[in-house]
Amino acid sequence: MHPSGSPLFRFDNSYARDLPGLYVPWKPAEVPSPRLLFLNAPLAEELGLDPAALRSDAGAAIFAGNTVPDGAEPLAQAYAGHQFGGFSPQLGDGRALLLGEVVDRQGQRRDIAFKGSGRTPFSRGGDGKAAVGPMLREVLIGEAMHALGIPTTRALAVASTGEPVVREKLLPGAVLARVAASHLRVGTFQFFAARGEQAKLRQLADYAIARHDPDLAGAPGRYLALLQRVAQRQAALVAQWMNVGFIHGVMNTDNMTISGETIDYGPCAFMEAYDPRAVFSSIDHQGRYAYGNQPLIARWNLARFAETLLPLVVEDEGEAAAERVVAEATAVIDAFPGLFEAALLRGQRAKLGLADAPGEEDAADAALANDWLVLLHANGVDFTLGWRRLADAAAGDERPLQALIADTPALQQWLARWRARCASEAPLAPEQRAQRMRGVNPWIIPRNHRVEEALAAASESDDLAPFERLLSALRDPYEEKPEHEPYAQPAPAAVTACYQTFCGT
Repeated sequence: MHPSGSPLFRFDNSYARDLPGLYVPWKPAEVPSPRLLFLNAPLAEELGLDPAALRSDAGAAIFAGNTVPDGAEPLAQAYAGHQFGGFSPQLGDGRALLLGEVVDRQGQRRDIAFKGSGRTPFSRGGDGKAAVGPMLREVLIGEAMHALGIPTTRALAVASTGEPVVREKLLPGAVLARVAASHLRVGTFQFFAARGEQAKLRQLADYAIARHDPDLAGAPGRYLALLQRVAQRQAALVAQWMNVGFIHGVMNTDNMTISGETIDYGPCAFMEAYDPRAVFSSIDHQGRYAYGNQPLIARWNLARFAETLLPLVVEDEGEAAAERVVAEATAVIDAFPGLFEAALLRGQRAKLGLADAPGEEDAADAALANDWLVLLHANGVDFTLGWRRLADAAAGDERPLQALIADTPALQQWLARWRARCASEAPLAPEQRAQRMRGVNPWIIPRNHRVEEALAAASESDDLAPFERLLSALRDPYEEKPEHEPYAQPAPAAVTACYQTFCGT
C-alpha cells in the first residue's frame, strides 16, 4: 500500500476477467533478498504510479515477486509458436507472468508483466529464472527503441533476487517488470487454432479487436480486417527496425505482437558495418532471422496468423465462401511487401532529408536509397554513422563522410544524384536540411560492445554506474554531446566479427 493508504497500482484486469480458460492463474516464486536495481520513473508516471513509493522496500518486494500487490491477478498466458520455422503447439509463459493491467494517464490499457519470476506450468523443464545481465539488457534496448520512436515494450523495473541462476556459470538472479500494450502474440492465436478450440479462438480474436482495434468490434468482416491492421502495424514496425539497423534475432511467431510493439530483447543487436546478411544470434545457424530477411519473416508470420483466423471467417460466412475467404486473406499477405516498402521509403526519404511525396518519385527515390546502402556495404561503412555524416554533407561539410567511404568517385557520383534530388524540392537552407536529417538519423545507438561492458559491470561487480551512463546516452540519441562521444564510436572490427548474442535462458 501507498503511505496514504491507497494501493500502489490501480489494476483493471480484462485478460483475467474476459478470457477464462486461456491462462493458468499462478504466483511468482519468492526470493531471498529483493533489491531494486532499476526503476523507470518516467514510465511509472505515465502509468499513473508513484515512483517514490515504488522505490521503497515494499516496491522491491513487489518487483521481485515476493509480494503480490492488491488488485493483481497474476497468470501465465498460453501460447504456441513457430520457432525457427518448426511448430511447437505449447510454449506459454515459461518464466513470465502477467501481473495485471493498468489504464495509463492517456487512457491506454497497459500490461505489467514479470519475466524471470519462476517456473509455471509452461516451463518445459526450464528453471523459470532470469539473470541480472539479460534483464538490464531489456532496459537498455527497450529504452533506446523508445527514444528512437519505435513501438516497443518497455522495462518498468528490474529487481535482483539475491539468489544465483545457473547458466554456463552461476549468475546473479533478477526479475524484470515489463510494460506492453498487450502480450497478445501470433502464437497466442496459434495455441487455440492448433487445438481446434474455435470458441476460445473467437473469444480471443474479439478480445484482441476490442483492445487494439475497437472500431472493428462487432463489425462484419472484422477478422480479416484485424489481419489487415496487424499487417499494417508490422510493416511499419519492421521498416523502422530496418532504418536503424536493428536485428531482432528471434522473430518466432510467439515474438510477433498483435499490437505492433517490439517484444523480447534476447538475441537482438544493432548492426554496425552495413551488411544485409548480418546475424548475431548464437542460435540462428542458418541466418533465418538475418537483418535483410526480417521483412520476409514478418510476412511469413502474418501468413501463420491468417491461418488461425480463416476458420472464424469461414464459420461466419459459410463453407461456400471458403475459397473467396482464402483469396481475400491471401491478398492481405501478398500486399504486405508493398506496405513494408512504402513504410521503408517514407523513413528513408526522411533520413535522406527529402520531403515525403507518396506516388511521386517513388522508384527513383527507392533506387537512390538502395544505391546509398550499396555504397555503405561495399565500403564497410558503419550504418549509423554513414547516415549521420550524410547530414554533415547536407550542411556543406563532406569531409566526415569522405573519411568513412574510401571509394571517392562512387561517393561523388551518388552525392551528385542526391543533391539534384534535393534541389528538385522547395528550396531549403543547407543547415535546415541537415538539422532535419539529424532529427531522424541517430548519433547514439546501443553499440553492442558498450552494452556488454555495462552488463558485465552490473553482473560481475554489482556496479550499475556504466549501465546508468549508457542508459542516459541512449535516451538522447540525436544530440551530439561530448560526454556521449564514447557511445557513438563503433567497436573495433575484430570485436564485431566475433560478437554473438544469446537468449538468456
